Amino acid sequence: MQKYITHLVMVLLCIPVFAQEDLNEVKIVKKQKGIKKSYTVTGNISTLTTKELAKAACCNLAESFETNPSIDVNFSDAVTGNKQIKMLGLTSPYLMITEENIPSVRGASQAYGLSFTPGTWVESIQITKGAGSVVNGYESISGQINTELLKPLTDVPLFVNAYGSTDSRLELNTQFSKKLSDKWATSLFLHGNTRLSKNDMNNDGFLDNPLGRQINILNRYQYANAETGLVGFVSVRYLNDKKQSGEVDFDKDTDRGTTNAWGAEVNTERFDLSTKIGYVFPDQPYQSIGFQNAFNTHNQKSYFGLNQYDIKQNSYYSNLIFNSIIDNTKNKFAAGLNFTYDKYEEFVNVTDYSRIDNSVGAFLEYTYDNSDNFSLALGGRVDNHNRLGTFFTPRLHVRYNPWEYSVLRFSAGRGKRIANIFAENQSLFASSRAISILNDGGKTYGLNPEIAWNYGLSFSQKFRIFNKNAEAVVDFYRTDFSKQVVVDVMQSPQQALFYDLQGKSYANSLQIEFNLEPVHDLNLRTAYKFYDLKTDYLSGTYQNPMQAKNRFFANLEYETHATEKGKQWRMDFTFNRIGKQQLPNTASNPINEQLPDFSAAYSLMNTQVTRVFSDVFEVYVGGENIGNYQQPRAILGSENPFGPYFDASMVYAPIFGQMYYAGLRFKIK
Repeated sequence: MQKYITHLVMVLLCIPVFAQEDLNEVKIVKKQKGIKKSYTVTGNISTLTTKELAKAACCNLAESFETNPSIDVNFSDAVTGNKQIKMLGLTSPYLMITEENIPSVRGASQAYGLSFTPGTWVESIQITKGAGSVVNGYESISGQINTELLKPLTDVPLFVNAYGSTDSRLELNTQFSKKLSDKWATSLFLHGNTRLSKNDMNNDGFLDNPLGRQINILNRYQYANAETGLVGFVSVRYLNDKKQSGEVDFDKDTDRGTTNAWGAEVNTERFDLSTKIGYVFPDQPYQSIGFQNAFNTHNQKSYFGLNQYDIKQNSYYSNLIFNSIIDNTKNKFAAGLNFTYDKYEEFVNVTDYSRIDNSVGAFLEYTYDNSDNFSLALGGRVDNHNRLGTFFTPRLHVRYNPWEYSVLRFSAGRGKRIANIFAENQSLFASSRAISILNDGGKTYGLNPEIAWNYGLSFSQKFRIFNKNAEAVVDFYRTDFSKQVVVDVMQSPQQALFYDLQGKSYANSLQIEFNLEPVHDLNLRTAYKFYDLKTDYLSGTYQNPMQAKNRFFANLEYETHATEKGKQWRMDFTFNRIGKQQLPNTASNPINEQLPDFSAAYSLMNTQVTRVFSDVFEVYVGGENIGNYQQPRAILGSENPFGPYFDASMVYAPIFGQMYYAGLRFKIK
């Protein structure tokens, strides 16, 4: 009888039936994609999986987007070696960056916060283009990046990642997970990195990469009870990060605060505590309630030459969310309350900019999904802020599938934020520019809040070409600023001005993406990006500085089939072509201290090869900037760093040149 039933099922499933002695074991293998895009969710969201993150070294979150066409990675200055990300042509302050949907990189941590999350801790990254959900706040303007960390209940008992590079960086990650009971589990994450050797590949007398070390410890606890529907997380983190940069001969013990040699130090100590509790009603599985709380203290002590900058931020965030349905599962809603408190102790040289910001808000988001070809998410929130007053934030996302394997999306939304002008522009301290605030009676630094509308249209289509799988994507987004804090480096090379926008400022972003699997196991991902970003400055209208108008991206990945013992090769190659960029105005400098109006276009190539020896051990080697492109002149006035023409903030390309690395990954399952 059993044999008959098996035979019948195989026939129904169109599986050929053979005599029993002819049957061999058949394995169906479906490979996980590095970047996942859904054609059924409402928002324009792409998810980076652990497979994608492993395609590059991914030492920290700032370096996790090298193989993704939606995020641009740039250097912020020639001193700190800090990498800055951009989406839709706008810098990271206009993004909402969250960790498990709790705001993380904001305020005092804007400049360096992305380097405080090691890449090996990350389970996945969700990238949302355009205005985000009202559930997560009112600050999102160009998009949202949410990081999901590894979960104690599903993580492996032991994971070790060791890394070393030719730029003298050494890194070690060790992660432990243990089930304490059938409902409790815990994870301990230990991270350390250091750079002790001095590098000056362009011979300008300044370090290409900062010296330093980082100690990063995270302890997580997870609770899950399927019977009662109760889940929870508790996370505690401590970070200590020290960076030293400047002239090669700088000695922090003898030269700090003098003109003997120019140097800089950025020392950060941070503590985070967060809790998340969720409850799913057993008799109503579509109804749930969640309560998020987070406290952190961020203390940065720093100096850049003779400029002193210290900032300490104590923050508390609380969010209560209720999810349910209206009549049926086609109509869902999320409603809730949240509270944010930020206390800043901020000093620029001897000037005190300390303040307290707090807000309380209520939100409601309605989602309709016919489970076929149409969905929308309409949300709004009302917030009362001690500096911004009471205001309303609307957001809309619409999805429509006009035919099979296609999706058309539209989004629109408003964002409002306070610009933390010094924390977000610390690279200006690495110059001789006189920083001035042309205040207009605003409540923060004498400036008004930033307000912008973002509109977006996206179309994706999967198809077959030459009998191969392919996909085409076209995204267009526009951001209109009705109010903005302008960072003006176009007026004079000896000044950096902050003032409220007097005219127009907008950002148009067009991305055309084409993906193809030319042969089995070989994937090609390409993208062309066009940015039209203009701002009215006091001296005229210019393209936003340090932003290429044209960029081209290509990524080629190949992997062999894994053997029974898990052996496998993985290879990855990424090419970026960055077009010319508007440079800050240096026309009034002496000729030998001037830069052209626009930088030269250049190309970057990165690659990595991974040898998987088994499902527990693998080794990887790779190279960044293997074409060895270096910015011709990274620092103006490097011969006289305390003179009037010194400026290390105008970095648009790599300084170090070629960099090669090697590492290993080991885990016990």
